[in-house]
Amino acid sequence: MTTTPAGRRPRVALTPGEPAGVGPDLAVTLATRDWPCELVALADPDLLMARAHALGQAVEVIPWVAGDAPPPGGVGRLLVRPVPLAVPVRTGLPDPANVPSVLAALRAAVSGCLAGEFDALVTGPVHKGVINEAGIPFQGHTEFLAGLSGVAQVVMLLVARGLRVALATTHLPLAAVGAALTAPRLERVCRVLVRGLRERFGIPLPRVLVCGLNPHAGEGGHLGREEIEVIGPVLERLRGEGLDLVGPVPADTAFTPPRLQGVDAVLAMYHDQGLPVLKHVGFGHAVNVTLGLPFVRTSVDHGTALELAGTGRADGGSLEAAIGLALELAARRP
Repeated sequence: MTTTPAGRRPRVALTPGEPAGVGPDLAVTLATRDWPCELVALADPDLLMARAHALGQAVEVIPWVAGDAPPPGGVGRLLVRPVPLAVPVRTGLPDPANVPSVLAALRAAVSGCLAGEFDALVTGPVHKGVINEAGIPFQGHTEFLAGLSGVAQVVMLLVARGLRVALATTHLPLAAVGAALTAPRLERVCRVLVRGLRERFGIPLPRVLVCGLNPHAGEGGHLGREEIEVIGPVLERLRGEGLDLVGPVPADTAFTPPRLQGVDAVLAMYHDQGLPVLKHVGFGHAVNVTLGLPFVRTSVDHGTALELAGTGRADGGSLEAAIGLALELAARRP
């Protein structure tokens, strides 16, 4: 059995995310399996009990107050650190009134990770639109967790079936990507990515394939100059320090088998440049990893799936994979 340096089983914080979505369904379903760790959901216990009842799951929800010794978990028992909701949940219908509770769960989970109480954080899907409707500017988990942790630069990395794809920019309108892709930002991203591959994934000398921004990687400046003025000089400078960075290469051929031979990760310049390929390879079983945080954070590769909430038809493969990878990464402490 895996243990932490403190001699206890690894403890994973789980935030189900949007209460009207499939996150609570997946949380109670996870409790029916035997895990080599303590799973602690940060959520409203009444919501989880109601969802377990709706799904016909024989799960005992056990509230756990911070600071107390955790009661024994195990198959059919879900430890819950209570984060009360403001209003009752209508399955499939998000309510902005519950947004503060969703964010409070994330804050409590991050505090627990920073304090060493949790060994990793696994997040279920949130509804970005509802959070913004509640008057709280929110780009995504990645940016929110970076802000809570006081980290200047993090990197979104998705993993599926041997393929790793990182992003130089994350949740931005396409029209804003060019201006955001500055040399300092790209340099920070490359450094965080390479360090994360070394420290979290145990790859001594990571090789990263770096995509260009423009079609055909700019085609010598005829289709854009970012490769000449920003991407190329940054990669050349970092290669001089010993980082194994290949590129910039045309994104339309970056994911062909010859290009990927011997490559540990692909760095895409924007969200929809790299993630469609990865999700084609492994949607439903892919895992989102945030590199650069002072703790391990993984997440699902899907959204809230409001139409599936409470139906029993939600696929828990991505969340199960996220927990498995979180345990693997947490065991390899830098």
